[in-house]
Amino acid sequence: MTSSPRTRRLPVAPLAKPARRHLPLAGPAREVDRRWRPIYAVWELTLKCDLACRHCGSRAGKARPDELTSAEALELVDQMADLGVKEVTVIGGEAYLRDDWVDIVRRIGERGMQCTMTTGGRGVTAELARASKEAGLRSVSVSIDGLRDTHDALRGVKGSYDAAFAALQHFRAAGIPVAVNSQIGAKSLREIEALFREVVAAGVHSWQVQLTVAMGRAADEPDLLLQPYQMLEVMPMLARCKVHADEHGVRIWPGNNVGYFGPYEAMLRGQLPQGHMASCGAGRTTLGIEANGDIKGCPSLPSSDYVGGNLRDHSLQTLWEQTQALRFTRDRTVNDLWGDCRDCYYADVCRAGCSWTSHVLFGRPGNNPYCHHRALEKLQQGKRERLAVETPAPGEPFDHGRFRAWDEDWPAAELERARRVVIEDAHWL
Repeated sequence: MTSSPRTRRLPVAPLAKPARRHLPLAGPAREVDRRWRPIYAVWELTLKCDLACRHCGSRAGKARPDELTSAEALELVDQMADLGVKEVTVIGGEAYLRDDWVDIVRRIGERGMQCTMTTGGRGVTAELARASKEAGLRSVSVSIDGLRDTHDALRGVKGSYDAAFAALQHFRAAGIPVAVNSQIGAKSLREIEALFREVVAAGVHSWQVQLTVAMGRAADEPDLLLQPYQMLEVMPMLARCKVHADEHGVRIWPGNNVGYFGPYEAMLRGQLPQGHMASCGAGRTTLGIEANGDIKGCPSLPSSDYVGGNLRDHSLQTLWEQTQALRFTRDRTVNDLWGDCRDCYYADVCRAGCSWTSHVLFGRPGNNPYCHHRALEKLQQGKRERLAVETPAPGEPFDHGRFRAWDEDWPAAELERARRVVIEDAHWL
């Protein structure tokens, strides 16, 4: 008698640790600290979630034990407005699982800031969408990461794909503009173009893409991650999507960890002020807020290394201006880079790109293997870069393991195909 295959359990949601209180300040605010201001804030209203995503960096599921009260949350809105924030994106977990989330959205608008939301959409109803509109929600981005079976498997809940598209329609019916954000990983790479056609048909104004990053649950399943050399496939694929997007009036926003500086850079990021990717904006133009009042320069960064302090100890302005964890990109120079990034032609402009991506791989920023320019340079040498886990993640929210990277020779048949793909895809330029 043979046993049936064991059903894989859904990821377990750990209870987050309490807020990081009473951290020391770095000293008085400097001119550079006053010059930079967070125009964009991403606010985790609660870590509670109604999905069980296998690639969730925060391991969301259970609320934090010490999340901000309603009064504290509304006070935070006022502090963000006073600091100069222009747009606030509310996230989770799932933002709508917090009882007072509509009141928070309303206060954000009353203080002159634009409020947007990112959601998995599972619990979105027509009534919730109408309440969002009445509160002043300006735009919603729904997360969809592959075609139906792939998305449902990644999100850990059967039916989540259909729920996401239903959420898009509920928000549109309520009069809220909609967008979609998608992660590109090993399980979804070959589905992204087909998914994008579905996204366009759903009536979105924008589509944001980013790479799945080795944090949280994604660190537990490295087969969800792309290998760095697959940027050779990702970037021309996004260029093909860009042509389709332009035909339908849809904007494509490559995330900060998608790139960098290959032949499609101007095509994909020409709308940016410089016409290309710049260095990491964490702690300069971007602000991340955890549900317990912990403050980071970017919402995605690991909490253990990048929380500067807590709102229950200091004002938002003090945390922004006087904590070392939020100053790190203000002080970064080329001398802080290492590995291939240190001697790269674009080093001073890029400064290793996304700090989140490199830190959760190697335990420090400054060397980012997910780089199109880097993959092309190695291809010319007949090499490709590969990653593998050395140390597993401990299983806490916003945690990560440790990876090692090495160069290897392309297998002859694959090398020929890779070079041919690069040449054939050049007509998208």
